[in-house]
Amino acid sequence: MCWQIFFYKPNLWWPNGMGKQSLYNVEITVDVNDFGESDSWNHHFGFRKVESHIDSATGGRLFKVNGRPIFIRGGNWILSDGLLRLSRKRYKADIKFHADMNFNMMRCWGGGLAERPEFYHFCDIYGLLVWQEFWITGDVDGRGDPVSNPDGPLDHDLFMFCARDTVKLLRNHPSLALWVGGNEQVPPKDINSALKTDLQLHPYFESFIHHGSSEEELSPDLKDPSQYLDGTRIYVQGSMWDGFANGKGDFTDGPYEIQNPEDFFKDDYYKYGFNPEVGSIGMPVAATIRATMPPEGWQIPLFNKLPNGYVKEVPNPIWDYHKYIPYSKPGKVHDQILVYGTPVDLDDFCLKAQLVNYIQYRALLEGWSSHMWSKYTGVLIWKTQNPWTGLRGQFYDHLHDQTAGFYGCRSAAEPIHVQLNLATYFIEVVNTTSEELSDVAIEASVWNLEGECPYYKVFDKLKLPSKRTISISEMNYPKSKSPAPVYFLLLKLYKMSDDGILSRNFYWLHLPGGDYKLLEPYRKRNIPLTMTSLTFIRGSSYEIRMHIQNTSKTPDSRSLLSSYNFIQESHSKDFNTSSFEARVPERKKESSLFHKTWKNFSREDNGVKVTEIKGTETGVAFFLHLSVHASKKDHKDGEDTRILPVHYSDNYFSLVPGEVMSITLNFEVPPGITPRISLTGWNYGEHTVF
Repeated sequence: MCWQIFFYKPNLWWPNGMGKQSLYNVEITVDVNDFGESDSWNHHFGFRKVESHIDSATGGRLFKVNGRPIFIRGGNWILSDGLLRLSRKRYKADIKFHADMNFNMMRCWGGGLAERPEFYHFCDIYGLLVWQEFWITGDVDGRGDPVSNPDGPLDHDLFMFCARDTVKLLRNHPSLALWVGGNEQVPPKDINSALKTDLQLHPYFESFIHHGSSEEELSPDLKDPSQYLDGTRIYVQGSMWDGFANGKGDFTDGPYEIQNPEDFFKDDYYKYGFNPEVGSIGMPVAATIRATMPPEGWQIPLFNKLPNGYVKEVPNPIWDYHKYIPYSKPGKVHDQILVYGTPVDLDDFCLKAQLVNYIQYRALLEGWSSHMWSKYTGVLIWKTQNPWTGLRGQFYDHLHDQTAGFYGCRSAAEPIHVQLNLATYFIEVVNTTSEELSDVAIEASVWNLEGECPYYKVFDKLKLPSKRTISISEMNYPKSKSPAPVYFLLLKLYKMSDDGILSRNFYWLHLPGGDYKLLEPYRKRNIPLTMTSLTFIRGSSYEIRMHIQNTSKTPDSRSLLSSYNFIQESHSKDFNTSSFEARVPERKKESSLFHKTWKNFSREDNGVKVTEIKGTETGVAFFLHLSVHASKKDHKDGEDTRILPVHYSDNYFSLVPGEVMSITLNFEVPPGITPRISLTGWNYGEHTVF
C-alpha cells in the first residue's frame, strides 16, 4: 500500500474573531483487488498551533494560537439537553449561539459529558476553542455530606478505558485546545498519573513550543509520534491549578451572584489572572416561565426590606427548586430589579430582569477586557446555558430563547469594541485583533429623556495598537452643570475615511447614588418607528433583513452618524443574495455598505415590506426586542407561539432620534406554519412588523 499526501501552503485555522476557520477533508479508501472499494473514512481537520504558558505579569495561563496571543472570553458548557436529545441540529444552534456572542472558548465541564462528535465538529466550524475536562468533579467525587466516592470513580480501570477512548475520538479536532483532569479537584493519584503519562507532550512538539528548536536540533532517537495518545496538547490536572484561579487548587473561582456593575472594572475585584468560573443571574423571559411551570410558579419574588436598608428576595418554592439567583445581595448589592421600580407582575419582573441581565454581563466582560494583559489573560462565565429549566447563569434557556445577557456579551466581546469604564468614566477601546487601527474616531452623544442631546463630542485621529486596551478620555457629562438624573450614552467607533462603524455601544445610566425609576413614566413616551424588511426563503429556512429607524427628530438635532450602521454578515450559507444585490443600479462608489443596501430597500419595486409605528414625540426607542412567532388564527390565550431557535444579528437594542439599525434574522419554520415577527420595547406594546 502506498500513501501520498500533498499540501501546498494550507490556510491556518483560527479561533472565533481572529480569522477564517479553514478546514480540509481527508478521505481514506480501501480497495480490494477484483472487488472494488471495501471501506472508506473521512474527517475534517485544520492546521493550527495552540500553545499556552503561565504569564509572569498576571499569573494567568496565556493562550496563543498560531503564535498570536488570544484573550480568552468564553463560558462553561454543561450539556445540550437534560433529556439527552443530542441532535446534530441542536448542537449546531448551541455552538452558533456561542460564536454569535463572540466567545472564543468553551469549557466542557467535568460534571457533564464528553460530547458527541457533532459538538466538536461545530466548534471546528465556528472557531470555538475547547477546554476538555475529564469526569472528575467535587459534585460526586470526594465531597459532600456524607462524602461521596472518596477515591473517585468506583471503577478506575473502566474510567481510564473511557478516557483513552475519548482522547482517540477527539484528538483530530482543531478546536480542541487542552485536557483538564477534573473540576475544582485533581483526579485520584493513579488516574492522574495515568493521564499525565498518556497525554505527555511529544518532544518534537514541546521543543517547537517552548524552545523554538528546529527538527535538525532534536535527537533522532525519539519515540514515534504514533506511540503517543495525543502528544500535542497540554494536560492540566485540575480547573484551579497551573495558571487557573490561584493556580494551587484553592477555591478561588467565582463569585456566583449579582454584582454592582462598576465593581467589575475595579482593581480589587478578582486578583487572579484567569478565572475559570464566574457566575451571576440568568432569568429567562416570561414566556419561558409560563411554558415550563404551572401557574403557582408564575409568582414573582417577595421583596423583604432588611434593617440595614438592603432587600432580600424570597422566591416561590418552584423558583427556589430551579436554582433561582436573586438580583440582590444584602450588604453588598442593592436589588437591581427595584432600581427600575417595584414590578407588578411576571411580565414586568422578567422585562426588568432583562435590563439587569444586559448590564450585568456586558459589565463583566468589559471589566475583564479593561484589564487585558495587565491583570487578566481570560475568563470563562459560569455558565452559558441550562439543559433544563434553570433560573441562573444562562444566556439562552433550554427552549433556545436568548436572554438580554446574550446580547450584552455579544457587544462586550466584539473583537474591536468601544466601552465606558463604569468605575472611572473613561472611554476605552479594546482591540483584540492582530491589526493596528489608525485614522479612527469615537463619537460620544448623551441623550436625555426629552430626546435632547445635551452632550456631543468627537475624539478623532486615533491610533489603536493591536492586542491592547487604550483609555481615550474621561466622559465629562456627569460633571457638567445640571446633568439629567437618568440619561442615555451612545458610543460609536468609526473609520474616518468612510464613516464605517466598527463598534456601537449604548448605555442607560443614572447619577451616582440614583436609580432608574424615571424610566417608568418613560414607558408612555410615544416615539415613531419605520421598519423595512426583505425576506429570503429556501424550503423551511428564512432569512429576514430589516432596517429599523427611529424617525423622531429634534429641532437642534446634530449631525450624528445616525444614518450609518454596520450590517452584520450572516452566518447562513443557505441563501444566495446575488439576485438581491443585482437589483442595485450601477452607481458611483458609495461611502458605506449601509447606503448601498438602504437605497435598494428604498425602491418601491423590489417587493420589500414597510411597517410604521406611529408616534408624535421625540426620544430614544428604548430596549427594542424582536421575536418570531407562528401565525395562528385559533391560538389559545397564553399559548406559547414562539418559533425557536432564531439567530439575530442583534436584539434588545435602542435607537436614538434619527438612528437606523440593520438587523438580520435566521430561523427555520415547522411545516405548515407561517411566521410573524413581533416587536416590543420598553416604551412600545407588542406590534406585528412582519
